[in-house]
Amino acid sequence: MSDQPETSVQELHAANSICFGCGPSNPEGLQIRSFRSKNGLIMKFNPSSEHQAFPGMINGGIIGTLMDCHGNWTAAIALMDQSEDLEPPCTVTANYSIKLRRPTPFGHEIIVTGEVIELADDRAKVKMELTSDGKICAIGEGLFVAVKEGHPAYHRWN
Repeated sequence: MSDQPETSVQELHAANSICFGCGPSNPEGLQIRSFRSKNGLIMKFNPSSEHQAFPGMINGGIIGTLMDCHGNWTAAIALMDQSEDLEPPCTVTANYSIKLRRPTPFGHEIIVTGEVIELADDRAKVKMELTSDGKICAIGEGLFVAVKEGHPAYHRWN
């Protein structure tokens, strides 16, 4: 029995999203599922063979996508909680960086955590950590900003 709710924040707040990383409606995407945790959000991902860069190791672009999308949702949920809204604002990545500390092995579940380290009215800075096989494989930080009407990404989650 899982200790996580059955519905991820993506499924709850952006069921029609086509984002490659986190869109529940993109059958060809990664369809990550993030859940609330004590300090932010957590996600678990089981990579497929096509996510490898070379035999036995996960592609760095896949790692970046997992961390970017999960960090973005960590920010969106924190901004929603701060403003006491029922829905998160639509947030986009202003910048993010990752440090690949060691190769991420294929065949193991990947866990990504996201925690807000700075929060303003319309933006959040998030630190992220990716582990696999009990080892930290990547760390990162990102700045995610809520967009307003008129921005191309506004209402992209609807």
